[in-house]
Amino acid sequence: MSDIAGGCRCGAVRYTLALDSLPTTYACHCLDCQTWSGSAFSQQTFLPEEALAVTGPLSVYELTTPSGRVSNQRMCSICHTRIYNSNSARPGVVVVRAGTLDHSDQLDAVAHIWVKRKQQWLELPQDVPTWPEGAPVEALLQALSRRRTDA
Repeated sequence: MSDIAGGCRCGAVRYTLALDSLPTTYACHCLDCQTWSGSAFSQQTFLPEEALAVTGPLSVYELTTPSGRVSNQRMCSICHTRIYNSNSARPGVVVVRAGTLDHSDQLDAVAHIWVKRKQQWLELPQDVPTWPEGAPVEALLQALSRRRTDA
């Protein structure tokens, strides 16, 4: 797929992903993701930093978590759409906000984390791995390496 691209709401920030197909994604239902997204969960994917090429004006919001890790949230400087973030706990890895992909309606969510905070009205597929809180990194990466139809 040569058109794996995305961007912000206003169009000032655009990005491309150096991938052969749309990435698999996971949904996070933690309170922080609900607050950041203004919705029931956030949908995102882990990618190697070198797979992401961004153009346009980005602002960075840096925060230090209670554990001491530094998270750098990158958003459009104009419309403030969050595009991706990085975290000192995972050097060389970016977390792309899946809803910013041009073809977000074709994404496959292969895992759900922090389901103990999930909205009660939301029904999750039975064939998708879930964790009550954060998933072990290896387990989440393994889930992201498969499409739901492969499971």
